[in-house]
Amino acid sequence: MLTQVDKRASKIKKRARKMRTRVRDTRRELERIANTPTLGGLFLSLLKIGLVGFGGGLAVIAQIRSVAVQQRRWLTEPEFAAGFALAQSLPGTAAGNIATYVGLRVRGWRGAAVAMAGFILPSMLMMIVLAILYRHLRHLPDTDSLFHGLNAAVVALIIVTAWRIGRNTLGKPWQWLLAIFACLVVAFFGATVIEVVLTAGVVGIFIDSFAEKQLRKLAQLRGVASRRKRIAARITLQRRRRRERETHFVGGYLTRAVAEERVRRAALQKARGKAADTPQTKETGESPQKRFPSAVFLGLSVPLLAKVALLLTLSTLFLRIGTITFGGGFVMIPLIEAEVVDAHHWLTHQEFVDATALGQITPGPVLITATFIGYRVAGTLGAIVTTISIFLPSFLMTIAAGSSLARFHTNRIVQSFLKGVTPAVVGLLVAAGISIGRSGIHTWVGFMIAVIAGAVLVRFRPNPIWVILGAGLLRLIIGFFVV
Repeated sequence: MLTQVDKRASKIKKRARKMRTRVRDTRRELERIANTPTLGGLFLSLLKIGLVGFGGGLAVIAQIRSVAVQQRRWLTEPEFAAGFALAQSLPGTAAGNIATYVGLRVRGWRGAAVAMAGFILPSMLMMIVLAILYRHLRHLPDTDSLFHGLNAAVVALIIVTAWRIGRNTLGKPWQWLLAIFACLVVAFFGATVIEVVLTAGVVGIFIDSFAEKQLRKLAQLRGVASRRKRIAARITLQRRRRRERETHFVGGYLTRAVAEERVRRAALQKARGKAADTPQTKETGESPQKRFPSAVFLGLSVPLLAKVALLLTLSTLFLRIGTITFGGGFVMIPLIEAEVVDAHHWLTHQEFVDATALGQITPGPVLITATFIGYRVAGTLGAIVTTISIFLPSFLMTIAAGSSLARFHTNRIVQSFLKGVTPAVVGLLVAAGISIGRSGIHTWVGFMIAVIAGAVLVRFRPNPIWVILGAGLLRLIIGFFVV
């Protein structure tokens, strides 16, 4: 009897052990499935962040980190930190780039597309609604005072952002000089952002990769005078050889150019002679019945072609802007204002400043201002085209760089380029603040609100959305007593 009881007990223990193992394996499988996001789950997670992501910048990135690292465990802390460094090194907004990077790591390029779409969709829809209501809102009483306060707070936010970036990233004298130069040429001499960014990147490559290295070598080497003499002699020899080649080279290109010109003139004279000898043909008249359908088709196609041309112009413009917006959405403001307001006259200065303020108080990145501009220029289709165009370059760059993250970080040329672009971004931010201040701050009340908003942002570091809304409300209240 004891042996049978022992056998039954051992069987029960084995079954219990198997059940515990099966339960443990099932729980691990469920955790694995839960931690492996579907495209729908990825879209909904980023859609929620896009709905409540007010404040932009680090506030939104912190929410993405909470979901991707702490709640869902899609990424580890080192992986997210590497993605954050990558997001700051690329054009576009850091929040949009990190959303693309998260989707890329968990579900490839499809996940990146779904994550980016979920992130920008709420703010795009809100901005389209605000663009539709903008004309009606402008006719309400005291709306000018509200937007005046919003614009003043946006100016303060831009200047404070530039100060924080400069304080933390500009550590060398040449970088400060480059930042001042970028601000001056954009704010007062009308230079474009593309020219400034590319020039600053080339300067950064030259100084970081060549000039500083050569200066260190020259400081360590002895006999600097003899080295200079050798360099001068080499340059003189090269110039002498170049001068001899230019002096003694007679035939070749010169003779060929003259011959080609003579052949072209002879062919042109021959063609003119044939045209003179050929009798002119009589024009065959077309009946009114044949001309009517072509005229109708032409009349219908002209508006359609004009719409397509306008959309292509918008797409080209915002693709170019999205390619060079290093440092966040505020950097694009001088360039967009120059193109949209000064060059094409699609918006007035006041409308552009209001669009910037609306882009800041909506959730998501401030680059969503492009949606407002696209709607004002070409309707809903224009809003969609400009939104896709402004985010597409950084989206593609994040996918390309995220696929080879280690190679991107170790590329010395890329890092040197970014060392030159960073001070230019600081200068461009200051220029953006000056540009908005010129158009959006008209009285001493607005200037004082901007100063107060800047002091609050520096001292207490609150969410910028509350500072902007508070400035608008304060200006609205002051408007009842002071014009």
